[in-house]
Amino acid sequence: MSVSEGLRATITRAKRNDLIFVGLGIAALLFAASTFVALFLDMVGDGMSRLNPGFFTEFASRRAERAGILAAWVGTFAVMIVTALVAVPIGVASGIYLEEYAPKNKMTALIEININNLAGVPSIVYGLLALGLFVHTFGLGASVQTAGLTLALLILPVVIVATREAIRAVPGSIREAAYALGATRWQMVSDHVLPYSMPGILTGVIIGLSRAIGETAPIVTIGAVTFIAFLPPAPVTSSPPFLNFDWLSSPFTAMPIQIFNWTSRPEEAFQANASAAALVLVVMTLLMNAIAIWLRYRLRRNLNW
Repeated sequence: MSVSEGLRATITRAKRNDLIFVGLGIAALLFAASTFVALFLDMVGDGMSRLNPGFFTEFASRRAERAGILAAWVGTFAVMIVTALVAVPIGVASGIYLEEYAPKNKMTALIEININNLAGVPSIVYGLLALGLFVHTFGLGASVQTAGLTLALLILPVVIVATREAIRAVPGSIREAAYALGATRWQMVSDHVLPYSMPGILTGVIIGLSRAIGETAPIVTIGAVTFIAFLPPAPVTSSPPFLNFDWLSSPFTAMPIQIFNWTSRPEEAFQANASAAALVLVVMTLLMNAIAIWLRYRLRRNLNW
């Protein structure tokens, strides 16, 4: 066999392997997409009949036809507010420090390894940690603030990693140009690096929050209420100082807890309620991801590298 024939055979074999790999990838994608579509359509078919205004404005009830998700979606929003207020500033600041300020030594490398490992820790571990730390040690109880802090710990590694990756994607020439014009390190970071990395940071933050909104194991572990017929106190009042922080220590429930409660009941009507609540939760998650995509597109369109 000549050299040209051997080269031709190698190219033919490589093309055949590429086609096989592409076929396997398309088959896996179609299988995953068809499975999701089938489950989603089944959920829509079971729960669509329960999606009416009363379903969103009624509390949980022992009668399936009168049960609603008012306490669940209000509790979910309250928990997510605490989660965002804790995880986003700490995560973004940590990512900026590790990428722009931290010295490159063994300690920094150890911290980076642990952050990457924490991103893959099962969520139940964070629930057990919160149960021992926030509930028993700090005495916060099964409250909104405990759930928010627990989910903040859960998504903190995700926010840090997303922030670092977004900052790392900024070209070094932008930093060099800022230094050449006499900018300090903080001016370079705040005026140049952060604006260019903000689309990636926001995308990572919202994806982390969309993961937290559907977590069940951590908030079950800390003792979230499965049946509740009242709302947390309003955070805003009509009298000075116009702010009320009692809602942070209030008992709560959340959408995943409500779904878990209904799916554990044998009655078919409660299964329909669970499907309707799951559909609402899926739509909330998809909306958060859609907002992330829109923000990334909008911010990147305004940047000119």
